[in-house]
This record gives sequence, C-alpha cells and structure tokens, in this order.
Amino acid sequence: MPAKPPTPRYPVAVVGIGADGWPGLSDPARAALREAEVLIGGPRQLDLLPPECAGVRTAWPTPLRPAVPRLLAEHRERRTAVLASGDPMFYGIGRALAQELGPEGLHVLPHPSSLSYACARLGWPLETTEVVTLVGRPPSRLLAALHEDRRLLVLSADANTPAEVAALLTAHGFGPSRLRVLEQLGGEAETYVEGTAETWEHRPGDRLNVVAVECRARADALRLGLLPGLPDEAYEHDGQLTKRHIRAATLAALAPAPGELLWDVGGGSGSIAIEWMRAHPSCRAVSVERDPARAARIARNAERLGVPGLEVVTGAAPASLSSLVPPDAVFIGGGLTAPGLLDACWEALRPGGRLVANTVTLESEALLGERHRAYGGELVRLAVAHAVPVGGFTGWRQAMPVTQWSVRKPFGAEASSHIGDRP
Repeated sequence: MPAKPPTPRYPVAVVGIGADGWPGLSDPARAALREAEVLIGGPRQLDLLPPECAGVRTAWPTPLRPAVPRLLAEHRERRTAVLASGDPMFYGIGRALAQELGPEGLHVLPHPSSLSYACARLGWPLETTEVVTLVGRPPSRLLAALHEDRRLLVLSADANTPAEVAALLTAHGFGPSRLRVLEQLGGEAETYVEGTAETWEHRPGDRLNVVAVECRARADALRLGLLPGLPDEAYEHDGQLTKRHIRAATLAALAPAPGELLWDVGGGSGSIAIEWMRAHPSCRAVSVERDPARAARIARNAERLGVPGLEVVTGAAPASLSSLVPPDAVFIGGGLTAPGLLDACWEALRPGGRLVANTVTLESEALLGERHRAYGGELVRLAVAHAVPVGGFTGWRQAMPVTQWSVRKPFGAEASSHIGDRP
C-alpha cells in the first residue's frame, strides 16, 4: 500500500465551481483562491479564474488518481487550492483528497452540484431522484436502475452519453421514456433538449450535461423487480441456472448488505452473484466458473442486467480461490465434492460471514448433512412444483428438490480454521 503524503502545512482548500465560474462563487471561496500559492484543477476549471488568482496553475494529469499523493506532497509547504466541479464531495475529487489527508487536512467550500440545478429546473425533489454516474463507468450500469415511473439523473461522461443512454433504454424495453438533456447548468449558456429514447435524434451538444430520465417501459418489457428472484428468462443459460424460487431463498439466506463481497463458486449463469450485486450499488461479487463458455455467459448476463462490475474468474475451485479478496459471504452452487473446497471457503470467509451451499445430488447432500451435524447452521430442503397440463386437466410437476445448508462463521476464538474440526 503506498505511503500517504505528508500532512500539508496549511489545510488544502477544495473549492467547488460551476458553469457560472467566478461570479457564482461565494466570498470565502474567492478569498481561498486569491490566497492560494498553487491552484490545481482541470484546464476548463482553471480557465474560469481571473488574473487576480495569481497562484501557480497546475492541471491534473491523466490518469488523475495516481497523481494525487505526488502533487499533495510536492506542494505541502504552500497554500494550495483544488478546484472541483460543483460539490467536491459528490462524485468529485473531494473523496480522493479526504482519503489522502483526512477531513482535518481539508477546507471544503462546496458549490451547488449539477444535480441540484437539474432538480431545480425540473421541479423534482432531489431526495427521491436516483442518480447514476457514467463518468468513467460503463453505460450498462444504468440498467439496474430502470423501473417504471422512476426519475433518474444521469451524470454524463461526455457529449455522446445522451445518445448512448437513449439507445440503451430502447434496447431494453424502455424506449417510451422521456429524456431531457440539460447543458451548462447554472451558466450563461444553459440550455436543454428533450425527446423520447426511441425517437432520439439530437446531435451531440455540450460535454457538460446531465440526462434526466422519466422511465416508461413498453407493455411487453420483461419486469425486473428490486427483490431477488428475477424471472428465469432474464438470463441466458444452458440449463445451469439456480431457478427463480430457489434463487430467492438462497439470496435471503446469504443476506446481502451494502458494501459486502460475495464469492459465487460454481457460477453457472451467474444469477446468484448478479442478484447479490443488484441488491445495492455498493455490493461486490466474484463469480468463479471453470467452464470458459459459461464464464463468458456470466459476463454477458451481468452486463445485460446492469452489474457490469461483476468479476468473473475462469478456473476450478478451490485452486482459483487463493488469490481472491476474503469474502463476507460464499455461495457454493456446484463442485461441493471437490477435495478441500468447503474448507477453503470457510478459511477465507470473514468472521460473521455467511456460507450457503445448495445441491440436488445424494452425494453432496450427505456431505452437507455431515457438516451440519459437525458445525450447526440450518439444513433445509426446498421443493417447488409447477402447474402443468395433464390431458384436459391441470396437475403438479415437481422440480428436483434442493438441499440447502446455511451457516454463519463465528467471531474470535469461537471460529475454527477448518469447517470439519468440531466433534
């Protein structure tokens, strides 16, 4: 881990600036910029400052994040001001600076964000409007936020983002959605264009834009809800798919929480990892799948269902697990009888973490029964039957029952290094 930069002699002033430039700044923000011996920001932001801001102007290099510690250390003895777009602590440079210096090393002077301006223009309450940023992120992240009647604000990466958003919505059943692209918010050149996603024909405009989306789905669009148990037809698969009702029960046992990491071992089609990540934008997952064709299919499913950040590892477990970050939860959907797999997952699991394993075979069921007797947890059998035609009548067709073992790893001295160590 790289060393943190030395504590600066003076707190670094972090000044939010909008499209209205110098006239839109508060008196304290102007004073901080006048007093600064070093001014750091993007070229566009630096160009908004008048000559009376006489500090040495330094543009951020590309890539930006690795340069932050170096520039802070280089100017630690001088009064430094960093320019940010709008509110520095809202998808801005303020996060990186706080990670390096801590709050005591900063003096943050925020400006209204482009989102605040957008909601003011649209008459939308900010607290009920979902924000998705596509700055440095794949556009498919937007797909997880699409729900009928939801209002979204999309932070654009550049002038091409609105057309990309329109095409994405149209391809995934939300073509009737109303789009408004608001440019240069708060500045003299502020303007907007509007239309629907499926009829979008506007040419790229200003790169400083926010896309407002009022979600409307086609009548035939597949409904994807918030809770686990998406329709099976939402997934591309070759039969290796944890079916909808079992999937919902499995995610309930895994109990995802914000920021947690899941290992999905024996990923199949990736459904458990995908729905874990859809539970909250900060949830993370690694899907481990030994078959390359299935691994590629998992990545496609993740992209289509709005979680392109899913990490897919192609390789056999447990060998492929050794280099992974320790998880908060583990799901084992295949390969239970592989020597050492359960022990490897248990050893890697963080204290307090959850392990859930599903099986339909007698051999693996016997293994789970043995582990349940030795280590506790909950052992259940899940059975689902579907109504199907039987001649001119209707009857039940039973799916293969699934045996599920779920257990929580104890904290501290209670935890054993191997899952089978208890008598």
